[in-house]
Amino acid sequence: MAYREVRMFEVKEVLRLWMSGVPKRQIAVQLGLDVKTVRRYLHLARQCGLERERGPGGANEEIVVAVLARLQPPTGRPRSQGWALCEQHRDFVRKHLDDGVRLTKIRKLLRRNGVPISYSTLYRFAVAELGFSQGQPTLPVADCGPGEEVQLDTGWVGWLEPDLFGKRRRFRAWIFTAVLSRHRFVYPVFPETTETAIEACEAAWQFYGGIFKAIIVDNTKAIVDRADPLGAKLIEGFLEYAQTRGFAVDTTRVRAPRDKARVERAVPTVRDDCFAGERLLDLDQARQHARRWCLEEYGMRRHSRTLRLPGEHFEAEERATLSPSPAEPYDIPHWSDPIVARDQYAQVQKALYSLPRAFLGKKLRARADRTTVRFYDRFVLVKTHPRLPPGQRSTDRNDFPQDKLAYALRDLDFLAKKAEGHGEAVGRFARALLQGELPWTRMRRVYALLGLVRRYGDERVNAACQTALTVDMLDVRRLTKMLEMASPPPAPLPSPKVVPLARYLRPASQFALPLANQQLRKGDPHE
Repeated sequence: MAYREVRMFEVKEVLRLWMSGVPKRQIAVQLGLDVKTVRRYLHLARQCGLERERGPGGANEEIVVAVLARLQPPTGRPRSQGWALCEQHRDFVRKHLDDGVRLTKIRKLLRRNGVPISYSTLYRFAVAELGFSQGQPTLPVADCGPGEEVQLDTGWVGWLEPDLFGKRRRFRAWIFTAVLSRHRFVYPVFPETTETAIEACEAAWQFYGGIFKAIIVDNTKAIVDRADPLGAKLIEGFLEYAQTRGFAVDTTRVRAPRDKARVERAVPTVRDDCFAGERLLDLDQARQHARRWCLEEYGMRRHSRTLRLPGEHFEAEERATLSPSPAEPYDIPHWSDPIVARDQYAQVQKALYSLPRAFLGKKLRARADRTTVRFYDRFVLVKTHPRLPPGQRSTDRNDFPQDKLAYALRDLDFLAKKAEGHGEAVGRFARALLQGELPWTRMRRVYALLGLVRRYGDERVNAACQTALTVDMLDVRRLTKMLEMASPPPAPLPSPKVVPLARYLRPASQFALPLANQQLRKGDPHE
């Protein structure tokens, strides 16, 4: 049996006309109803306490609602036997749901105990009776003031056309949404890194014509180093960028999409409405297409929440409140943690930089920008180098021992000056050895010459070099034989030995008899 929907204004109009004295047949003709229907409405109204003597004002809201409640037929269908089984095992189902057991597993446990219940019946019962799968009521967060907040999200949004080798590259996009006006900016990139995040922010400030006071981000590893709802730790590079541009960074809670609800569902929209079906050859073309889509399509489409065009809304209320956009591009730094190797060099961005021997084998913190590379030990700056391209080497001579550095750097002038310190002839002999093409191939000969100086002394080697230079002899081996065959200088005469005075010399009286006793012995013949 089909039932016609009874609307409230229809019942109210029947009661109002009847209370005004209009006959039932005229009411039926005027409203297009059957006379029996009018009689039924009035019969139910009299049962609810309606009296015609009260006049047109007697049909109040309470009587109309009571009549409608009696007119509505019973809806729904009788419960099945499976529902009755669910009622019998209500406590069993509730206990397992409270323990976190999946509903599909609960159905398996029931069937194992001989209770055949379909999953659809069990699901309807759990939803209707046990509050299963019912989200908590939410309260929409109020929009911020103009120019105060922009929300940021990222995700995969499209593919480029195949290249010459038939390979396609997938790209993602950083998506910005102004909270108040819902004006959107899309910046496609390949990797999701700190560098591309900073690059996207720089492009967004140019697109919006200024910088927002705060940016809301999720816990992407490109921006957040350690997630914390009360004080997340940001990546040093992005934190330094935020401090330079003067905006605050507010991170969301982990797995809490409502914290940035204005941009949370933007990735499917950008993927399907902006890039789906487009033939894009490279990333630059994708960026141009995304900018055009933001300005001409999404920006000119009336938003369902604000009921305004996002582009016009932004221009009218937010652009004037933004901080001035940066005049110069930001120098994106690269932070790393290199280890000083045994050769006293640390690698940053595939270039090598020297460090003092005191930091050998130690891990340092390095910051590389467009012009310089700085090394920090904890928070102390220990070394600064000019930035070099990959494959190059920056060396500070003061970081190395001079003797080893001369050989490592092929410093010929250092070797010649060191030889001159042992004598004028030794210096001229060393410079003569280093003359000609490829002089660094004869550096070991100069080291051998310095070894002869340590062995035979400055004077003998200087004399031998003087003799060798007069005949243009520049062979170190022959110079060695000359020094070996030359008569050694006369040995110095030994110094005469001086007998030291006796330290404990006794007087003569202890070794000779007194003089008187000697005379007595001479006078006595018998003595």
